[in-house]
Amino acid sequence: QVQLVESGGGLVQAGGSLRLSCAASGRSFTTYAMGWFRQAPGKEREFVATISGTGRYTYYADSVKGRFTIFRDNAKNTVYLEMNNLKPEDTAAYYCAAGGVVGPTVRPADFGSWGQGTQVTVSS
Repeated sequence: QVQLVESGGGLVQAGGSLRLSCAASGRSFTTYAMGWFRQAPGKEREFVATISGTGRYTYYADSVKGRFTIFRDNAKNTVYLEMNNLKPEDTAAYYCAAGGVVGPTVRPADFGSWGQGTQVTVSS
């Protein structure tokens, strides 16, 4: 198991930007595919982006493609989510997850370790 701590959420106006960070503790960080998911009130947790252990492969939900970028710094055991041109519908709690699967159709069940979440609120 790896411990994950997210940071960087906040309140931003539509069209603005935020960068989320997820710091991982434990060894073998590069062996984990990492993902970002989000959950809005009353909705199921949904996939946002995922990245392979080396950072070579990335996948995004259609709703964020072209606006969000996932990347990782394995020397710092940290994965990031750069969010640009934010929209009110991006408002949600954002969760970082570590697992063994990377691809365009990953599910929350594919990831075994989760952070506590960080809130992102986009005002119109």
